[in-house]
Amino acid sequence: MLTKMQGQLNPSHQVVVWDGGLAAERLAQHPEYKSQRPPMPTDLEAQLEGADGGGIIGYLEAAGIASFCQPGVEADDWIAAIARQFSSEVSVVIASSDKDFMQLVSGRVGILNPNDKSEKVWGPDDVRLRTGIDPEQVVDWLALIGDSVDNIPGVPGVGPKTAADLLKQFGSVQNLVERLAEVKSDRLRASLQSALEVLRRNLDLIRLRQDQPNCQLEDLVPRPAQVERLRELFTQWGFRGMLAQVEDAESRNRAQSGTRPEQGVLL
Repeated sequence: MLTKMQGQLNPSHQVVVWDGGLAAERLAQHPEYKSQRPPMPTDLEAQLEGADGGGIIGYLEAAGIASFCQPGVEADDWIAAIARQFSSEVSVVIASSDKDFMQLVSGRVGILNPNDKSEKVWGPDDVRLRTGIDPEQVVDWLALIGDSVDNIPGVPGVGPKTAADLLKQFGSVQNLVERLAEVKSDRLRASLQSALEVLRRNLDLIRLRQDQPNCQLEDLVPRPAQVERLRELFTQWGFRGMLAQVEDAESRNRAQSGTRPEQGVLL
């Protein structure tokens, strides 16, 4: 999957960001936050670390790709911080199917869903087509409808279309709360009135944080691959196709030395 995206985007910078656990601030606000998620399967954990450093993390190191993880820092927040920090310098593509990242989309930040066969990088127009609102309103939209994946309940009776309609009329949850009397439906107005504290909490839970560990853009430049280590890993795993790709890539790199890739970060 990573090799496919590299071929499509030809990024100048890359980084893989891992979850370091749930943010203490979110758990303090909502103890049920992501509580329904089962722990990582033992088999998957073994594949990450691997014996003798031979797992996915070992592969990334051998491939020269930056890999970040810090206890108590959620991957989403760190990705958001990196995207916002560097999007003024280079274009950024976030590879994820997580809808929370729609709040980051701009003319400089896009989303590539690795599971989407169209291989399209989503921009602001795609977010509007999918949700009916602007990327800047995604946090408010999710606060209204909730997020079952993260165990965040929304306002009862408010689905995606109703939330989009409310935001088209009022612009934001803050404006909606201040002008609640203008909501025509008695039932909807009552539901919103009873969920004011939930809405305020949801806005804080869903908005991705930017105050994450800093890094420098040069930290994300891929390092030269450890070709012998990659050969060793792929031979050990029986990945004959990827072993052949290593040989082909080495030949291409020798032929294309001096060619600059497109300027952009793949997260």
